Amino acid sequence: MNTKLSRRDFLKLSGLALGTLAARPLPRPWPPEENPLAQRMVGRVTVSGVYVYSEPSVRSRRIGHIRRDELVGMDEVYISPQGPAHNPRWYHLRRGGYVYSAYMQRVENQHLNQPLSWVAEGGRLGELTVPFSDSYRKTLRGGWVRLYRLYYGSVHWITQLVDGPDGEPWYGLTDELLHVLYCVPASHVRPISPEELTPISPDVPSEEKQLQVSVADQLLTAYEKGQVVFQTLVSTGVPSKEPTPNGIPTHTPNGRFRVSVKVPSKHMGDGNLTGDPEAYELLGVPWVSFFHSTGVAFHGTYWHDNFGRMMSHGCVNMRNEDALWLYRWSQPISGPMDWNTKGAGTVVVVQ
Repeated sequence: MNTKLSRRDFLKLSGLALGTLAARPLPRPWPPEENPLAQRMVGRVTVSGVYVYSEPSVRSRRIGHIRRDELVGMDEVYISPQGPAHNPRWYHLRRGGYVYSAYMQRVENQHLNQPLSWVAEGGRLGELTVPFSDSYRKTLRGGWVRLYRLYYGSVHWITQLVDGPDGEPWYGLTDELLHVLYCVPASHVRPISPEELTPISPDVPSEEKQLQVSVADQLLTAYEKGQVVFQTLVSTGVPSKEPTPNGIPTHTPNGRFRVSVKVPSKHMGDGNLTGDPEAYELLGVPWVSFFHSTGVAFHGTYWHDNFGRMMSHGCVNMRNEDALWLYRWSQPISGPMDWNTKGAGTVVVVQ
């Protein structure tokens, strides 16, 4: 039976929960993770398509194909001894077969949210809590036109509360790059409380904090007073074989830098107004900490889950939760109402 979930079916589910995923007897040649996930997993394909395999190995038989933004139920995580070594995680699908985790966004805590009764001047940050939501822009003639598709885990500036095309409360989100307003159902966005952005160890002087990135190991390490306080796999830039159109190399530059600008929500990509999900427009990239004059930064990533391997156009891709930790820990300190924060902050060493 095909258990693929359409967006409409997904939103019909109570609280956007999929319910308990039924267990079924399976051979267990590949050990599950030590801490199994709660049985409410949904996977979203983040690229044009991925293959479904009969076993958790690219050497096994291909038994299916899933396209971009399709949602599938998943009931198990496997660590495959056949790797790849940097990321051996595979997912078992409820409908049968296995997909590799690199281009599957795992959506675990999907839910609808209670809309705010008002939005303060200056806006408020919010996080998308559904797999994706198509935004709309109201035209001068009064019609609603579809614009960007926003994804789970992306972060946006809520600046207005409006009546949506369905008569329900919608949020107007202001794009920090183009300064345009686009709207999504308010129930799809969770307002972020100021407490979630409280600085971490702000009493430690800036000169006693340091971030080190090992390109060879794809590893980020944070130090306080010479002691390791945080470490995680990342994805740095893939070196370009040919000159790039803008002349900026795509590898992550080596050297000693400082965090200089912090932006909690960033529009990356070509900067075009479009409703095409295939366009190179990354909306609401979360927890961005710039450290190089060419725009290289640490930031959260919702379009791949392949940390431990070079993947980016120069930036240091991180899991959203790791990027948030770094955003709160590094200096300059950024407040919950700050659209951007500038200053000579924490030292960054890339080698």
